[in-house]
Amino acid sequence: MTRRSFSRLSTYAAAIGLLAITAIKIAPSLAAEDAAIIPPPAADVQSANGIQTVVLAGGCFWGVQGVFQHTAGVVNAVSGYSGGSKTTADYQMVSTGTTGHAESVEVKFDPKKISYGKILQIFFSVVHDPTQLNRQGPDSGTQYRSAIFTTSDEQKKVADAYIAQLNAAKVYRKPIVTKVGALEGFFAAEAYHQDYLTLHPNQPYIAYNDIPKVENLKKIFAENYIEKPTLVSSIKVTN
Repeated sequence: MTRRSFSRLSTYAAAIGLLAITAIKIAPSLAAEDAAIIPPPAADVQSANGIQTVVLAGGCFWGVQGVFQHTAGVVNAVSGYSGGSKTTADYQMVSTGTTGHAESVEVKFDPKKISYGKILQIFFSVVHDPTQLNRQGPDSGTQYRSAIFTTSDEQKKVADAYIAQLNAAKVYRKPIVTKVGALEGFFAAEAYHQDYLTLHPNQPYIAYNDIPKVENLKKIFAENYIEKPTLVSSIKVTN
């Protein structure tokens, strides 16, 4: 079921409870199947000083944000939109798939605590399936595409090289379709989308699709996992 299908169940409390319990029970087995254990990038950014930023798109931003909020060294992860103009950076408009935006997460990280390469390794491993074109799991449309919006030439070179490395090693059954390009704009999503995984852990879509991603982070990248998420609730998010 899609995210919208799950939302329509919100008026049926009993149904939600049953679905959430069922989803939680089957999620661990899905997690083991969906996560990919992959090698780290052969090359990494070497010249980073101070807090760095990269914007990542990998399906519904709820799960992408949730994973990076549980990642040590990430100082902020904000859900939003990239790839289109500010005038159409609105959830209802983006959901039509006609604005050019991708649901994205702006990841700010401290390179002294976590490298850009490790951010990419987590992104390609537990955050999403980079071989799915214009979709992710139950959600389809260009707004759910896989993309890396870079903030430096070095970031782009490392990302391109890593994709080539993973494709050459045939880590996945199909080629990676992730697009890499310079960030032209990031627009924070509406407040109700922020910290969504933490605030709604039993929502069926989250329980079924996204909680397993965080569990995979904890399992596969234990040294990079933090139990308490770094939330944006108390941070002023502006466009």
